[in-house]
Amino acid sequence: MRFLNIRIGGLVAALLCSAGGPSTAQEAVVTPLMTKELADIAGKEAQMITVEYPPGSSDPVHRHNAHAFVYVLEGSVVMQLKGGKQVTLTPGQTFYEGPDDIHVVGRNASNTKPARFLVLLVKNKGAPVLVPVPRSGEGQGPGSGS
Repeated sequence: MRFLNIRIGGLVAALLCSAGGPSTAQEAVVTPLMTKELADIAGKEAQMITVEYPPGSSDPVHRHNAHAFVYVLEGSVVMQLKGGKQVTLTPGQTFYEGPDDIHVVGRNASNTKPARFLVLLVKNKGAPVLVPVPRSGEGQGPGSGS
């Protein structure tokens, strides 16, 4: 009977994870470093953040509605934009996302080591850093959610 309970528990856990339920991977940690209004560009600001992916961590599909410049500090990260190729970045490498891009893959390449990167965003003043996008990516123009 105990064996049956363990197997059913494992099956329920697997189904929850595959259905988007709870998982064991930790979420990314975002640390704001600074925000600066860009006086010579009306309505725009620059925001600098660091993102740390714990081992096995990944982001949901999202967009930034901003120019996003990424610089990997430690570990390795996998990035992909809708319609683009998946790339694995290591320390010292860079990545760019434009205001119209949808970020379909953002994850730590390692299940055992953390990864950390710096992001500089040039965006509308007061706009959120990240805007979730439904899996289909439809109905999410550059001005959505801001």
